Amino acid sequence: MDRVDTYREIIRQVLEEYAQYPPAYGQMEMETIFDTERDHYELVALGWQGKRRVHACLIHIDIRGDKVWLQHDSTDAEIAKALVEKGIPQEDIVLGFHPEHWRQYTGFAVK
Repeated sequence: MDRVDTYREIIRQVLEEYAQYPPAYGQMEMETIFDTERDHYELVALGWQGKRRVHACLIHIDIRGDKVWLQHDSTDAEIAKALVEKGIPQEDIVLGFHPEHWRQYTGFAVK
C-alpha cells in the first residue's frame, strides 16, 4: 500500500470513529461521505434541532497530491491530532482553514 492509500484508510477510520459519537443536541444522524476517486472526505450532521433542519459539514478533508488538507473542522476533537496519532506525519497535513501566512506557526505543512 502506498502512502496516499494509507492516508485514505486513516482518514476513513478517523471519520467513521467520530461518526459513532452521539450528537450533543437535536435529533441528528452522522453521515460519512467518501469520494475516493477525487479524494474528498466529509462528516456531515443531518437531522432536526427543534423545528430547524440541520445539514452541516463537521469535518472536511481532502488529499491533494501527497498532502492531507484539513479544510474544515467544526468539532472540538482536534482532528489533526487524531490523524497524526493514526500515522500521518504533521508535515503531510495542511490546516487549510488557516491562511497560508499563519500555517508556518502551526507545526503542520504550509502547502
